Amino acid sequence: MSGLKNNRTLQILKAAEEGRYGIIAQVVYDTNQALAFVRGCEAKRSPGILQMFPVTVMHGGGAFLRYCLDIAHNASVPISVHLDHATDEEQLEYVLQLAENGTKFDSIMVDASHADTDDENIAIARPWIERCNRNGIATEVELGRLEGGEAGLREISGAMLTDPEKAEAFMKGTGADILAPSIGNLHGSYKFVKGGPQFSQEILKDLQARFAGRVPYLCLHGTDEISDDLFRECIKNGVTKVNVNSWLRDPYCAALSKGLADKTMPEAIDDAMAAYESECRRFCDLLGSTGKA
Repeated sequence: MSGLKNNRTLQILKAAEEGRYGIIAQVVYDTNQALAFVRGCEAKRSPGILQMFPVTVMHGGGAFLRYCLDIAHNASVPISVHLDHATDEEQLEYVLQLAENGTKFDSIMVDASHADTDDENIAIARPWIERCNRNGIATEVELGRLEGGEAGLREISGAMLTDPEKAEAFMKGTGADILAPSIGNLHGSYKFVKGGPQFSQEILKDLQARFAGRVPYLCLHGTDEISDDLFRECIKNGVTKVNVNSWLRDPYCAALSKGLADKTMPEAIDDAMAAYESECRRFCDLLGSTGKA
């Protein structure tokens, strides 16, 4: 669509697909995390996607979103701002009203994976996606259903794996640009999954073959606790957008808690930001995006 020709998220993902590397799409909860993420990407000369959950943007309002857009779009490397898992009408209406008043995400996940059927998923998502596109906002959708939940997300049950044979019709039906497949991944911990994460690489390979060189770009959700080798395998099989949360969030929280015990608050915040930035740099290396900006 012509309105998305210069979309920042899609430009970042297009370059990643062509270069066969992944982009860290990191959830942030406050301004310090957002700034540490940008600094980490700049330090590694890596593109990045700064993302947040609806609960965060609705809590911080347009001012928080404007701050994130300002530091991302003025960074020395390409960084876009993405809204992850917008599931409710109230959330989508809120952010689209912000967009229509000049404060807009580069991309939004219109998540209707809670629907009972693909047709219902499409029917829920498409009107919002059309409205996003009119505002120059790229969109992500989920085909199938991931089970579980994270801090700030609703709990979802009844996982359904993505059927690659349905993907082209589904993406055409929604009009979205990014596909989040269900491949055995889940939101939250894999500690209670026998044998650990069990991802179907065949689903990714099939999707990669179907969509190579064109949209949709593939996004990996549910990355808590997975191995470095599994990250690399998913990127090899076509994933470009790699959603990350606890890998950076938990070291930040641990460092902040430890620092507050015997340091001033500014010192504790500096420690937390340093921990966050360090993990961001590690992920740029791991995903192969270092030096690609």
